[in-house]
Amino acid sequence: MSWLTAEEALSRLGTKPQTLYANVSRGRIRAKPDPSDPRRSLYHTADITRLAERHAGRRKIETVAAEAIRWGDPVLPSAVSTVVNGRLYYRGRDAAKLCEYATLEEAAALLWSKATPINIAEGGSEARVPSVAAAFSALAARVPQDLPSLGRSLATLRAEAQDVMTTIASALAPGASDQPLHRRLAKSWGRPEASDAVRRALVLLADHELNASAFAARVTASTGAPFSASVLSGLATLTGPLHGGAWEAVATLSETATRIGARQAIRRILAQGTGICAFGHPLYPEGDIRAEALLAHFTPSEVFLEIRMAGEAMIGERVNIDFALTAMAERFELPQDAPLVIFALARSCGWLAHAMEQVESGHLIRPRARYTGPSIETAGA
Repeated sequence: MSWLTAEEALSRLGTKPQTLYANVSRGRIRAKPDPSDPRRSLYHTADITRLAERHAGRRKIETVAAEAIRWGDPVLPSAVSTVVNGRLYYRGRDAAKLCEYATLEEAAALLWSKATPINIAEGGSEARVPSVAAAFSALAARVPQDLPSLGRSLATLRAEAQDVMTTIASALAPGASDQPLHRRLAKSWGRPEASDAVRRALVLLADHELNASAFAARVTASTGAPFSASVLSGLATLTGPLHGGAWEAVATLSETATRIGARQAIRRILAQGTGICAFGHPLYPEGDIRAEALLAHFTPSEVFLEIRMAGEAMIGERVNIDFALTAMAERFELPQDAPLVIFALARSCGWLAHAMEQVESGHLIRPRARYTGPSIETAGA
């Protein structure tokens, strides 16, 4: 990311320092401590540029819309979750505090505005291995059979959402229904000692406002498609390397650091001109609160500790949830794809919350494209 000093930011904005600080407190401008002087702050260049253009009156409607899609202004109203001043909230509740005691079932009830925790039925044989591929297959099999989501009561939609979660849990957390999902998942991996860490991770990952997979789920729900289709859309989007698939890059970094050392591994990636998925997050300029909350409850292996120390010094960004989740999987010797399994199981609750909210809004999500192709032929030419 590119950052500006206060002097540079004020020069571009043409405002007083008080206005700059007010925009930071309102979440319009991201800020972080200056690594060279903790008493000073740095300000995100893209945020400064966006506000400067707005104040200058040069922002056209299509420019605003285009920027909103790329970490810009909010584009959809939602009461499900938000990030404010570096904290993640589920319907006004601090997710980092919630993960201290709650289960995913309780977090789902909160996200769905349900009075009691959701109840996930029998999840298949406990000997079954958690499988994202099985989740894809199970959801795809449901779609043609399930009813459209439009024109149905909220109570009916919640019941459908719970049934969809049972389908997902059968693939991602097989086990007896008398056990919470985090224990079922840890037991299915043969790592019951990891259950509390898994619980915390599931709660922290249950939702994250309008991320790429949540938006995909909402677009699908807005057409009236079944909830199983919305979750299938979210799951497909989650697998991308810039989203839930980022753990693979972190795992590769860990493997490289084990061979040649953390500093050399990070230097090699930076020399290629690419970013490192393990560090930084646009919504958390002072550090990903989800990573902090998860890492506070287990000690990563030596190689992950070295990566964290070297990376934060060399990059100037703190580790994020992708780092924490991959470090957790390595620490408890979980299967290679455990980060994606945990992410998918947790985020399914959020996708269903967004799907319900979108259906209640009654709006179809259908943006227009700004055409940039060849010249259009005119009639009669």
